[in-house]
Amino acid sequence: MSAYQLRRATEADAAAICDIYNQGIDDRLATLETERRTPDERQQWLKARGPRHPVIVAESDGRVLAWGSLNPFNPRDAYRHVADFSIYVERGHRGKGVGRQLLARLIDLARELGYHKMVLSAFPFNSAGMALYERLGFRTVGIYKEQGLLDGRWVDTIVMEKLLTD
Repeated sequence: MSAYQLRRATEADAAAICDIYNQGIDDRLATLETERRTPDERQQWLKARGPRHPVIVAESDGRVLAWGSLNPFNPRDAYRHVADFSIYVERGHRGKGVGRQLLARLIDLARELGYHKMVLSAFPFNSAGMALYERLGFRTVGIYKEQGLLDGRWVDTIVMEKLLTD
């Protein structure tokens, strides 16, 4: 596995984050989102992030190849110790270890920030993603049947969690 440089994202990363996210939207493997984003929208998204919801990027030779974020799970105060997360990898670098390195760092950040648990909702047919989550200790909680309508067909999502006290 290659080592990538991981760092906090800056507003200057908005265009690269946008490009990678749009690949994820187009590929229909990692999100129910269907509307492509713009660099300006991603820049505003980055500006609006608070200290408990960091965005990190993985780069090689100065080029951003992937990004990940800790996201609010639910606005209710009782859920303040639960983080949702996102990871998106540029198409040409999928399967090369960058996703694993990003997720491991997000887990460390979540612990540092005092989260008790991380959760995600993913497509069961995203076999690479599912293998990654399981390798890093996430367990399946259940499946939401026909959770979203994507390109005219209903798709299931799988819900997973990792207690950070493990």
